[in-house]
Amino acid sequence: MNQLTTLPGIRVRAENENHHLWNNHGTWFLHYTVHPTPFTKERIRRSLGTKDVKLARERRDTFFAQLATETAKVTQAASAARKAVAA
Repeated sequence: MNQLTTLPGIRVRAENENHHLWNNHGTWFLHYTVHPTPFTKERIRRSLGTKDVKLARERRDTFFAQLATETAKVTQAASAARKAVAA
């Protein structure tokens, strides 16, 4: 879960390799919390569509890797926009 450390709002416990995973009657889900505003939070649960914990971990890591990529793109675009306005 190295990719998780690049996202500032995601907490990771190294000793728990199933962090952000939730088993609901045999099917693994990704479970995390987002804060759309400073005063609200929303719990998200997404089915990973598998009963295999190893595959669930891979899918979780892939999801967070994609999230990190999207976050980096948004951050770069915002930075470019600020520079364009300042120029």
